[in-house]
Amino acid sequence: MTMAWQVIVDKDKCTGCGECVDVCPVSVYELKGGKSEPVNEDECIGCESCVEACPVEAITVKEA
Repeated sequence: MTMAWQVIVDKDKCTGCGECVDVCPVSVYELKGGKSEPVNEDECIGCESCVEACPVEAITVKEA
């Protein structure tokens, strides 16, 4: 059984820098309208690379 992860991007904090897009090994994120959008949340493996890469702490990853 695979773990399900919930990916939350705080749109108020997100600056659209794209760090999460670049660092995510399974392409969970895309930039849409200048903000990060978790478009492939089902692919998330819970590694939290995006959490560590985000300079404004706009991303939360937790078990769904």
